[in-house]
Amino acid sequence: MIHDISIPMSAATREWPGDQPFECGWTCRIDRGDSINLAAITTSFHVGTHADAPLHVHDGWPASEALTVSAFIGPVRVITAPQESLPHSLSVEALRRLLGPTIPARVLLRTGRTIADGAFPDDWPVLTSEAADWLVDEGLVLWGVDAPSVDHRHSKTLDVHHALLGRGAFVLENLDLRYVAAGDYELVAPPLLVTGADAAPVRAVLRSLHQH
Repeated sequence: MIHDISIPMSAATREWPGDQPFECGWTCRIDRGDSINLAAITTSFHVGTHADAPLHVHDGWPASEALTVSAFIGPVRVITAPQESLPHSLSVEALRRLLGPTIPARVLLRTGRTIADGAFPDDWPVLTSEAADWLVDEGLVLWGVDAPSVDHRHSKTLDVHHALLGRGAFVLENLDLRYVAAGDYELVAPPLLVTGADAAPVRAVLRSLHQH
């Protein structure tokens, strides 16, 4: 079974407050006498499902063309954050309980605080910076979330971004995990090959490992 876990880039998709929303205009239209329909868009790359590049949080770090495709394709584990009062952060101990003895190379966190429902959430669970460091030490290459960010909404230091992106791991944000059970899957979510930007759009899908 294939699960599409992408949030679309569309005019109806909630952008980060203050960011550039998605807008689609038309350069050519058949109904205006042109021979083709030809669309053009203006958008932040953070609208809808996307991968952050290291440049997003640090000048001089790699830009979007350095988003390694292999990191976004392969086995992945979906876990669900405990539904505690916000804001709260997931510690190393909490992750050990959620992940078990073997740390996967790719993990997707379902927080339930997602723009997929049409509203921008007030906040969401995140990793502690110590937990992010520990995951990378254990071999993590990709951390994905259904929330708009891997850091808290009002964070200015972006500790989790720095802990992951600064040590060679990658980030997926704005996933739609509402209809996906916790467990192990195959992830296929390569970012578009965009050059020189701080992020890139992604079409993300999960494939169930046990097909009948």
